[in-house]
Amino acid sequence: MTLPFRKDLDKYKDLDEDEILGKLSEEELKQLETVLDDLDPENALLPAGFRQKDQTAKKASGPFDRERLLAYLEKQALEHKDREDYVPFTREKKGKIFIPKQKPVQSYTEEKFTLDPELEEALTSATDTELGDLAAILGMSNLITNYELCDVVGNRNGVDKDSFSDIVKGEKMLPVFDEPPNPTNVEETLQRIKDNDSRLVEVNLNNIKNIPIPTLKEFAKALETNTHVKHFSLAATRSNDPVAVALADMLRVNTKLRSLNIESNFITGVGILALVDALKDNETLTEIKIDNQRQQLGTIAEVEIAKMLEENTKILKFGYHFTQQGPRARAAAAITKNNDLVRKRRVEGDI
Repeated sequence: MTLPFRKDLDKYKDLDEDEILGKLSEEELKQLETVLDDLDPENALLPAGFRQKDQTAKKASGPFDRERLLAYLEKQALEHKDREDYVPFTREKKGKIFIPKQKPVQSYTEEKFTLDPELEEALTSATDTELGDLAAILGMSNLITNYELCDVVGNRNGVDKDSFSDIVKGEKMLPVFDEPPNPTNVEETLQRIKDNDSRLVEVNLNNIKNIPIPTLKEFAKALETNTHVKHFSLAATRSNDPVAVALADMLRVNTKLRSLNIESNFITGVGILALVDALKDNETLTEIKIDNQRQQLGTIAEVEIAKMLEENTKILKFGYHFTQQGPRARAAAAITKNNDLVRKRRVEGDI
């Protein structure tokens, strides 16, 4: 399958770079060197202004002066003629005037209770302490204070007055500490991969965000000849499409890697398509995770992923959340089929 970014590269294969450079003048060669020193079109982390040459034709007018800029904008606003209204403003009110509906006022009438003469006489002659005891017994705690309620109820149960507080205290929050940084030594790990260290089976570069893109490419290049690393993870390392292409070239050669994790990076559909094209012929990788990229992969990439999973019977785990229903169903069926084949071979004794 021809990748999208390689379709138009065939016509440049037969060009002679030495001949083209020989026709350039000294001034053009110096300009070319200046452009190549300042620009890096493959680095997706750089702003657009650092990935292409400056095409501004206007000369610089000097350092930034905020007061001068504000005065210029105010002058331009005063000189600019206002647009004439098609319909002049006449202060005429149109439409119906909104009159809010009057809500009926609810009136409450006090209910009159008639007590027995003996009960009324007892309540009239009762002291404040006796009335507090009665309110506590009846559960009318809003008529007495907490300390009065404690005198009536709490002392019987051995509860002191400090337990009856008006302040509502929330639960104590447990601190949540940040995850410790990844202790992996990048330079030492890269050298061990190049030396094909038999003790190095798993490489974890997760969350190391200061690894340069060329260094990540060196990891992929070193894994092409390594025969001991089985698990390689570089999630959240700001990897981009050139890194994905390097990993794709590695998967075409490596026959020992079992797991690959490139989640939470800046890889687009172009880089994922390169990986998918390499996985069609890979027979050793059983798990790959590509979810949570900076931008969505798109329908074309998801269809190619589903097609690859149907052709590759070795992949048992695929970490990606499909956005389209069709590719999601096809991928789920393919993963289920691959796991059933492994289970069948295990039962028959082939594994």
